[in-house]
Amino acid sequence: MPPRSQRRNAPPVTRREMLCRCAMGLGATGLAALLAEAGFVGSASADEEAANPLAARRSHFAARAKRVIHIFANGGPSHVDTFDPKPALERYAGKSLPTPNLRTERKTGAAFPSPFRFQRYGTGGVEVSEIFPRIASLADEIAVLRGMYAEVPNHEPSLLLMNCGDAVRSRPSVGSWVTYGLGSENQNLPGFIAMCPGGYPIKEAENWQSGFLPGVFQGTFIDTQHRSIDKLIEHIRSKTTSLEDQRRQLDLLADLNEDHARRRADDARLDARIQSFELAYRMQIEAAEAFDVRHEPASIRELYGADLPAAEGGLQGRQMLVARRLVERGVRFVQVWHGAGQPWDNHDEIEKNHRKLAAESDRAVGALLLDLKQRGLLEDTLVLWGGEFGRTPTVELKDSGKRSEGRDHNPYGFSVWLAGGGVKGGTVHGATDEFGFRAIEGRTSVHDLHATVLHLLGFDHERLTYRYAGRDFRLTDVSGQVVRDIIA
Repeated sequence: MPPRSQRRNAPPVTRREMLCRCAMGLGATGLAALLAEAGFVGSASADEEAANPLAARRSHFAARAKRVIHIFANGGPSHVDTFDPKPALERYAGKSLPTPNLRTERKTGAAFPSPFRFQRYGTGGVEVSEIFPRIASLADEIAVLRGMYAEVPNHEPSLLLMNCGDAVRSRPSVGSWVTYGLGSENQNLPGFIAMCPGGYPIKEAENWQSGFLPGVFQGTFIDTQHRSIDKLIEHIRSKTTSLEDQRRQLDLLADLNEDHARRRADDARLDARIQSFELAYRMQIEAAEAFDVRHEPASIRELYGADLPAAEGGLQGRQMLVARRLVERGVRFVQVWHGAGQPWDNHDEIEKNHRKLAAESDRAVGALLLDLKQRGLLEDTLVLWGGEFGRTPTVELKDSGKRSEGRDHNPYGFSVWLAGGGVKGGTVHGATDEFGFRAIEGRTSVHDLHATVLHLLGFDHERLTYRYAGRDFRLTDVSGQVVRDIIA
């Protein structure tokens, strides 16, 4: 290839033509997550931030957590069958409940006691359902928020509220805000990764969108149903061009983009595109290794159940093991979904379905907590588990009036739990009423949860803002209180 001085005078080639001609491997995917400085090097200067939006940056104050793993129980698990036992339902079994009229999505009937036994675990005596024995054995590591509440009994707005802080409007996701605030610790991997097996969930990429934040902070989606690296990450390797030739192509492309940029100052989209190609080039080596769990010892794969069939928890085992490998390598925010559909949306046969879903995930989640703890990573890794809402303590009725043996959506009260990253383990905060219909003590909104997550990461949620359309926006909108009772 001629030197740059000669290339400047070469016949012009448009950037579009160049992209079409170059076999760029992963660069063709146009990944949104970009360059990062290796290691925590303090606050980036304005020039550094302009050149590298994901350079590692300091938080507002000393952080307890450096990274987040958000395990999303897609569809809305039943709190009264998992982490919020309600013995009063036994007394009212088959009877109408004396509760206010709360709007549900479907018609429900009489009280429906949980088919699962609960037991106290750990020094804090946290009550956990029998379907989560591995998680229960680590009860002293988790803090259960039993007073959670959302806004409406529908999946779409509730998913957006939990993931983006707004049930209606397009807003940046939690992972985008976190990477906007902290940057990343790895130059060769995206700062924010969303893993969902089987394709996109409801609301698709809106769940990990960057919204009005620069596109560099959007989550990178990985379909983890695949085992093969070439299928897991499309175009991870070029089949026609060596790394050396791709480096030369990138240099030429950088020259063309620089010429283009000089005529279009401060074009954030162009800067993002230039950096995405550079990241894609480097990812061809590091991403393949990070997502390949075969590099783990057999004992660790067995701990997670990563080699088991999907129906026996193998898929969730691989996802959790990959999540640990990613945060270990400096990825700032990893979201792990339990299924692209709504697997926890059990309107029918909740005993059968919740038991099956728990069996798919309990071993893997328990292994993740234990593995992080043994490696010294749990103390500065925040783990969050939960769905978009809970489920009714009453049985759902079909159109015929017949019992479904399932539960309808319930946004008025539900549970999530957190572990690691400065969380006071072995604790329970808040409560629903005696039947589990709605939160009555320690009421915790989704904005409160987000404020708490940001606090553990070292941010005042009222100060982490972004100027857009003449207003300083934040993840928690105009509300949110830190839940200090669960902070160690």
